[in-house]
Amino acid sequence: MPRTSASVLLVGLLCLCCWEAMITKVEAEYMAYKDPNKPINIRIKDLMDRMTLAEKIGQMTQLDRQNVTAEIMRDYSIGSLLSGGGSVPRLRANPQDWINMVNDFQNGSLSSRLGIPMIYGIDAVHGHNNVYKATIFPHNVGLGATRDSELVKKIGAATALELRATGITYAFAPCIAVCRDPRWGRCYESYSEDPEIVKQMTDIILGLQGDIPAGSRKGVPYVGGKDKVVACAKHFVGDGGTIKGINENNTLIDMHGLMSIHMPAYYHSIIKGVSTIMVSYSSWNGKKMHANHELVTRFLKDTLKFKGFVISDWQGIDKISYPLHSDYPNSVLAGIQAGIDMVMVPYNYTEFIGIVTDHVNNKRIPMSRIDDAVRRILRVKFIMGLFENPLADQSFVDQLGSQAHRDLAREAVRKSLVLLKNGENSDTPVLPLPKKASRILVAGTHANNLGYQCGGWSLTWQGVSGNNYTAGTTILGAIASAVNETTDIVFSINPDPNFVKASNFDYAVVAVGEVPYAETRGDSLNLTIPEPGPSIITNVCGVVKCVVIVVSGRPVVIEPYLSSIDALVAAWLPGTEGQGISDVLFGDYGFSGKLPRTWFKTVDQLPMNVGDRHYDPLFPFGFGLTTDPLDQ
Repeated sequence: MPRTSASVLLVGLLCLCCWEAMITKVEAEYMAYKDPNKPINIRIKDLMDRMTLAEKIGQMTQLDRQNVTAEIMRDYSIGSLLSGGGSVPRLRANPQDWINMVNDFQNGSLSSRLGIPMIYGIDAVHGHNNVYKATIFPHNVGLGATRDSELVKKIGAATALELRATGITYAFAPCIAVCRDPRWGRCYESYSEDPEIVKQMTDIILGLQGDIPAGSRKGVPYVGGKDKVVACAKHFVGDGGTIKGINENNTLIDMHGLMSIHMPAYYHSIIKGVSTIMVSYSSWNGKKMHANHELVTRFLKDTLKFKGFVISDWQGIDKISYPLHSDYPNSVLAGIQAGIDMVMVPYNYTEFIGIVTDHVNNKRIPMSRIDDAVRRILRVKFIMGLFENPLADQSFVDQLGSQAHRDLAREAVRKSLVLLKNGENSDTPVLPLPKKASRILVAGTHANNLGYQCGGWSLTWQGVSGNNYTAGTTILGAIASAVNETTDIVFSINPDPNFVKASNFDYAVVAVGEVPYAETRGDSLNLTIPEPGPSIITNVCGVVKCVVIVVSGRPVVIEPYLSSIDALVAAWLPGTEGQGISDVLFGDYGFSGKLPRTWFKTVDQLPMNVGDRHYDPLFPFGFGLTTDPLDQ
């Protein structure tokens, strides 16, 4: 063969080999899991086939932002981050601060071997309540008083937009506990003692996540676009039924009671496409829920066909054993075997990952259990479009604390107020109050304290006191805006009765109640209004016509003072928009709220719920006087 022909042939063969190599490389680089046109199940399978055990366990791990770096996200393929109560980028952080932080962590995740994006969660339980200048809506107990599921859905949609304004995509809400004893420190997180009302209020999920498309398969999670977020029904299951309302304690109830009282809202959440469910710290008949395979796997996953992922509560795995973290390897084993898919490990992630790895390598946790967990986590991430849009969308920044959301919160406040007393009889009503008055007194610990209005889970875990932590309108500010400009308003937290008597007030508005609390710190065996609240009621209402506004997360002891009070309003924990209270006090709108809980006479009657044999309340479940709006 001539040398020239041989050279041409050789070059041709080399080109062919290079071409084949290029094709092979292109084919190798094609990753089906990154293709949005592929069905989700194919994307999940393709990605899981590529994942190592370490990457799978990383996806099952959720860390608090304070204990993590972008490099940790990358090196451990961490599946999720969260902000615990008060865990913020900086004091008074603005949306851009949040976005920069979330994006920094997300870029760490995207730089990992497979580039699996993380999901960022936060306790947005009554609006985006950790964030400075966010709209803080009434707590769930107040929303239960509205009986308005469409309103709650709108609140969910507004909350989703405010989360997206900060680059966050996952809300640990709603709490769908059925609080059966107001001594429980989380009772304000419950919509009602009545499972029917709690069931209705699961419509908030449709606001957070979007309306599920017609014909969707039951149990499959759904998140409908860039303006929606992942929701979390919590705390599975029976957390509102513990003995004496003691937080994280034992719920003693038979299967029928569990299914008829505490479970219905979960059926409805799953039907509405909820993406995640959080397990309760509490126990059912002595069995820790975080270790309850029968309920978490056999019932929730197998019977109810829930296809989203199950997440632990903060250190919930650690609390399977006592003292906390004392038998951690066995606690991890019990929790994951029970069916928990993502574990909230705020601190000790290397220990957790090492223990899970050891359990799998030694066949104590089957690989099928790990794969089930990861498949569920990835399904939610694919459904919400996280692979296509992992970074924050800056176009939502102006949604945080927007006027439209504040107007919605104001509407929620006025619909949540329950009028318990209005004069001695219907012929002599005290409310609505006249806007044109010569001189009025505004008194009480809660009249000029935005932090007290918001309660726990507001700016910090336990809540705050004062007006300098966020933006909003106090009760005093709302009254000042509502009354005639010629009206003289005197404000005194705890006025001397002689001063009240000598000052010739037309009427007084007294706002007293509970100071903020969350979880166990809110457990109370006496449910009394702390001093000086009772003294203020006595000192003012004994002298001048008075309206008492009770700001609390639950019914409190009020009977001893009732005879001296001319009008009594349960305002619950209304949040930042105090003008919702003045709207109704002065007759721009009528009172319409109905008690979502039974109001007891004495704590000795507790627990006492509607339908009980010996039901003898001060104000029964569903009670609420109404007023007509005035023609202004």
